[in-house]
Parts: sequence; C-alpha cells; structure tokens
Amino acid sequence: MQKIYLLLSFACFISAFDSDLTAQKKLTISGYIRDAATGEDLIAATVFLQNSAGASAGATTNIYGFYSISMPQDTYNLTYSYVGFPNLTMEKVFLNRDTTINISLDAQGGKDLQLVEVTEEAADKNVQGTQMGTIEISVETAKKLPALLGEVDIIKTMQLLPGVISAGEGNAGFYVRGGSVDQNLILLDDAVVYNTGHLLGFFSVFNADAIKNATLIKGGMPANYGGRLSSVLDIQMKDGNSEGWGIEGGLGLIASRLTVQGPLIKKKASFIVSARRTYVFDVAQPLIKNTDFAGTNYYFYDLNVKANWRISQKDRIFVSGYFGRDVLELKQSERGFAFNMPWGNATATLRWNHLFSDKLFMNAIAVYNDYDFEVSGGQSQFNFKLQSGITDWGSKVAFQYYHNPKHTIKFGADYTFHRFVPNVAQAFSGEEQFIVAPDKRYAHELGAYWLDDWVPNKIFSLNFGFRFSTFQQVGPYTSKFDSSQTYRAGEPVKTYFGFEPRISGKISTSPTSSVKFGATLGNQYVHLVSNSGTTLPTDLWVPSSEVVRPQIGAQYAIGYFQNFKENMYEANVEVYYKDLYNQLDYSEDFTQTPDTDVEDQFILGRGRAYGVELLLRKNKGKLTGWVAYTYSRSIRIFEQIQGRTFPSRFDKPNDISVVANYDFTDRLNVGGTFVFGSGTPYTPIESIYFINFTPTTEYGNRNSARLPAYHRLDLSVAYRLNKDKDAPFTSTLVLSVYNVYNRRNVFFTYTSPETDARSGEVSLKAYKVSLFPVIPSLTWNFTWKPVKKKRLG
Repeated sequence: MQKIYLLLSFACFISAFDSDLTAQKKLTISGYIRDAATGEDLIAATVFLQNSAGASAGATTNIYGFYSISMPQDTYNLTYSYVGFPNLTMEKVFLNRDTTINISLDAQGGKDLQLVEVTEEAADKNVQGTQMGTIEISVETAKKLPALLGEVDIIKTMQLLPGVISAGEGNAGFYVRGGSVDQNLILLDDAVVYNTGHLLGFFSVFNADAIKNATLIKGGMPANYGGRLSSVLDIQMKDGNSEGWGIEGGLGLIASRLTVQGPLIKKKASFIVSARRTYVFDVAQPLIKNTDFAGTNYYFYDLNVKANWRISQKDRIFVSGYFGRDVLELKQSERGFAFNMPWGNATATLRWNHLFSDKLFMNAIAVYNDYDFEVSGGQSQFNFKLQSGITDWGSKVAFQYYHNPKHTIKFGADYTFHRFVPNVAQAFSGEEQFIVAPDKRYAHELGAYWLDDWVPNKIFSLNFGFRFSTFQQVGPYTSKFDSSQTYRAGEPVKTYFGFEPRISGKISTSPTSSVKFGATLGNQYVHLVSNSGTTLPTDLWVPSSEVVRPQIGAQYAIGYFQNFKENMYEANVEVYYKDLYNQLDYSEDFTQTPDTDVEDQFILGRGRAYGVELLLRKNKGKLTGWVAYTYSRSIRIFEQIQGRTFPSRFDKPNDISVVANYDFTDRLNVGGTFVFGSGTPYTPIESIYFINFTPTTEYGNRNSARLPAYHRLDLSVAYRLNKDKDAPFTSTLVLSVYNVYNRRNVFFTYTSPETDARSGEVSLKAYKVSLFPVIPSLTWNFTWKPVKKKRLG
C-alpha cells in the first residue's frame, strides 16, 4: 500500500509545475450535445478545436452531455462527433469571449448540417484514454448477441469481457479480477442495487430497453467511486424523448416488454416508462388447475420510470425510479404444503444539475434504495416466516471543474444512512409461537474525494486523486464483548476511517499505441454473507461493526494497448495484482440456524489475486466481434481453516470468450458466442462414518476439488421485417439458440450415502446436476416513432 502513497505524492509534485497555469488568458466554449431526434444527452461525445496554425484541443461530454473547453482568443474550426452520427463541423468560429454552444447531432444527416464523414466517436479511446480497465457496454451490441430465453441482458454481455467471470451457469452475478460478488459496486442512476438477479439469479434486473449507457471500471476505480474493492458498473437510464412520442417493446416466449417515452413540454421536459414481466407459469395455470400443484406460480417484473425538466440553460432536474419483484408460490394440496418467496429491489433518485459558470458543473443527488427478502410457508398446524433486507437513504454532491484542456478536476462528497435487517424468523405451531428477531443494525457512511485529470502533453496523461471515507456503527446495540454495555439509538458504537489514494496514467508509445498503469487502495464497509457465491435472494448483507472489520484492497495494474488499420482492430494486454485484507469466511464448524448471529461465526483472513487479460477486437466492417482470454488466480489465506491457503470460489484460472456478429444485409444479422472456463472449486466429501448410529461427514480440504470445465455455444439470427429501417414502425424477429450442442454443464454436485443390502456396507456416490440443455427461443421486437420532418435551411 505504501507504493500507492508514493505514486500519488509524485503526481501531486509534478502537477505543480504545469506551465499552463501561467499561460495567456483562456476563453471558454461550453454547452450540451444532444440527439436531435430524441433530445437525449450524448455521453462521451467529442469536441475538437483547431486553429489555422495547427494548435488544437479536445474534450468529451460528461454523463449529462455537458462539455467545456478553454483556448486562447483566436479563430477555430469546431468538430462535434459521436458514434453512429455524421460529424458536425463549424468553420471559422471567432472566440473572443466565453461562449455557449449547444449542439444537436442528427443521425439522419439533416440538410442544415455540414457533413464530413460518419466516424465512430473516439475510435482510439482505448489507446488515448487515461483510465485503464474501463469499458463502455453498448446496449445495441447486447441486443445483437444470443440471449437465454430471448431476454437481452447487459450483465451477460459484460461477462464476455476479459477479467469478468460469470458466477455460474446462466447467473447474473459476476466476479471481477478475483473478487467476490459483493465487491462490485452496481449503480442505477446513482442508486446502489444490492441484488441484481431475477429467477434466482438467471436474469439481471436491468431491462435493456430502459438503459442509455453502462460503464464498467475494473482496472482501479477513480476516487469519485467508493465502498467496493473490485469494480464499478455505472448504469444510466434513458431520459425520455423530448422531441416526440415513441414506443418500443417485445414479445417473447417467457416475457414481454413495453417502453413508452415522449415530451411533457417539448424540448424542455420528457419522460420514459419501461415495464417487463414474465408469464410462462401464468400460461401454464390451466394445465395444473386440477392437479396437486394448482396455484403454483412464479413470475418477475420490472418497472423503470424517469422524468426530467430543463428549467433553464443552467438548471435541470431529473426524477427516476426502479421497482422490481420476484414472486414464487409453491403449493402441494395433497400434503397441505404452501410456500411463498417474494423478493426485490426499489430505488429512487432525485437529481439537480446546475452550471455555476461555463467551467463549473454541479450535480446534487438524493437517493433511496431498498432490498428485501421474505419467505413463508407451512404445513398443517405448522407455519413459518423469515425476513431480511437492507435500506439506504443517501445524498451526494459532485463538482466538475474544467480548468483548461489539460486539467479537469472533480471533487465532492457522499453520505449514506444504512439500516440492516438480519434474518427475522417466526414459527407457529398451533397456539405456540416462536420468534427470533435479532437487533437491526444501523450505520453512517461518509466519503469525500478529489481527483484531477491532467494532460501535460500528447505523450503523457495522468488521473490521480484520493478519497477519505468513514463508517460508523450506531445503536441501539448490545456489545458482543460486554453484554452489560448497551448503546442508545444513534449512539456511536464503532468508527472506522480510511484514506484511499488512486492513480492511473497513460504513456503514448506511438499515435496508435500506449502503455497504461494504475494503482488503487480501497475500503469496503458492507459485506455479503453467502453460502452460494452468486446472487440468491437468501444472501444477507451485514455492516462492519465492533466484530466485523472493513475489507481493504490494493490493486496494481499495467497494460499495453495497440490499434491497427485506422482503428479497425484493437488489441490490449493487462496484468494485475491484488492484495486483500480482512476477508470474511465461515468457521469450519459453522451451522446456520434461525437464531444464529452470523457475526459470531465469521473468521478473518487475507487474500491475493493476480492475472493476465488479453483482448483482440474488430470494430468495423460486416464482421465485428472480439476474442477475450483471461488467466487469473484468486487465493485465500485463513489460519483457522484447514489447508490455510486455498483457492477461493472465484478462482477460475482459464476463461475464454469468442463473440462474433455478421451483417449479411442491412436486414439480416447473425450472432454467436462461445465460452470456455475452468470449473468452479468446491469442498469435497471424503467419507461418511457412523458414531453411535449417527452419520458423521468428513470433508476434504477447503475448495480442493473442481467441477468439470464449462463450455457452451450460443447462436442467434435477427431479421428486420421492414425494408425501410427509417419507417415509423419497424419490427425484428430474433431466433436464439442457447447451448447449441447441448453441453450438460454441471451446476453443482452432491454426495449421497448408499447402503449395500447384502453386505451392509455404506459407500458414497456423487451426483452431478445440470440445468440448461439446448434451449431455442423466439422474440418479436418492435419500435414505433413518429415521422421526423427534415429541417431545411
């Protein structure tokens, strides 16, 4: 960790000598870049200025479409560009005062635009960008890939990237660079999503029709993010069409989707509502109506809503929310058994954007998020109920200061009040009642940060900063170490502090290649208690406390990036190493019961992870796609666990993904994915013996065995039914085939004792359980939008 402090100190020292601080006075051009057809802000669009002498500078828009760039007084040519849009060039713009220029880019190329050529935004961004391990995940790319049961999933697409490993067969959980599921910070419009899985984790909660942008940061998160150790997945919802009404959706074998968006006040306020629901068991109800399983059902649904209002050129308000639910109902009338298990997430975000000046941008946010789980059931006179969850109330304020083209400074603070509900169990047998209700846990979490994007010249650039964090457990609470010590509501119990330096940089070795490096130190104060390592609803979140210490992680990474043939191909290799401290695990003799306080069962250890990631990608032409390979190891060291040093559940040495899309015509697209991965480690049963007729199980060393290697091929064909892609109503049929060659991948194994009736000898027999055979699916997707009138002049 001392290496990170030294790197940060060096960065601060050399930045003090930035000669631009004493340069001539600069004037500023700023504004917003939007889609002319929908009014949506365009994220990471580029602005490029150049004068007649060849002096130039560039900038990109933030996640709200805002840009700011400062240059000396002169005459410039300005070029605005974004992926899939014709460039817009404004020639001979005389900059003699601070100027605001708001731009609407037209994907159709209106007659009032001076068109240059259609190019991809920042095609060499992977080479020129400072932040390593950062990937923009295209929703359009996700929609072209084969999908399980036809449900497009942004997280499943992300799992095809190097360094990102699936948590299991069809699972929406993921591991990044040897870290656990809970070490990923997942944000939806700035609200934390604690459980990302539907259908016990086989689908994610993110409806692709409602998503505007998704960014994964795995190479060391910048200082404006905190609270997790492995990665950030930052997802923004669409704002809604402020220019006209639009409808899109889809009908599938298991689910349907519908999205409606349009203006509330044209060009000033808009909204979007997007909903999704499964119905396969609803359709099956007539088939089970007269059986013992009548009334059994399962479904999930999502609802995304968002509205925004441009109050003025300097102020804008956003309100967004997400509500999703899974409902499982199991009934068996013959035995009089009933079982219900609802669970889900709810988030709400209120955001205010304000421009203090053409250089200072502010974003003030209030957020709420809630995850709750419940299971209830019973048989005859016995009934039970179990509840758990986590609720957060928070606020954030973030500033972005565009000092000059070489310096962009970000600073801000965030606060969260956590309420953790442990497993609350109730059981009823006749008139007898049994209740186990552990105390709720409460905590304050606060973070403040500062970071600087610094580009002293065309060869070298740096992103450096720090984050200060604190976490305080508060009462009501009774001490684990002294039962006579009690704390009143709001009274501090235990406080932790963390200083988290972050640094990353880029050295250009040629116009088409660069070397990047990064180092980060982070603290994580909330922990996921899980026996599965996936995203099952029974997983429990617990805070740091007087017993549970915060996790600490330090990551170091370096990579080489190269583009070929005018950015048609890109290749990169990254190497990383992680040190992890205060990792949680269960003791060897842990047994879960309703009255178990998991804090009493935790043991602390260390971990390390290291690996190499390779990516070769083709970005242009009829054939596009990528090949990704990851070699990674994830090790845990626990003095209190047999074996002491053992592979973690996330240790999967080899992982390969091959992704391809081919456009036969502008109406017909074929996509395919192939994945191969090492088997998941598990702890095997070595023997079962009897003591006084009681069976006793003896396990081998922790995670000393592996499931068989995993591999699978998926294919899809998409055909647009309309000849004219710009028609008001368009629709597409998508045929997907999951697991084409019917590979029986092992989901889990279990061991059962079997007795020989003749000899009386007991032996162990292992069984393998697979989930998904070959699964075809058919989906009809449609979009309706009003005819857009061409602007003249």
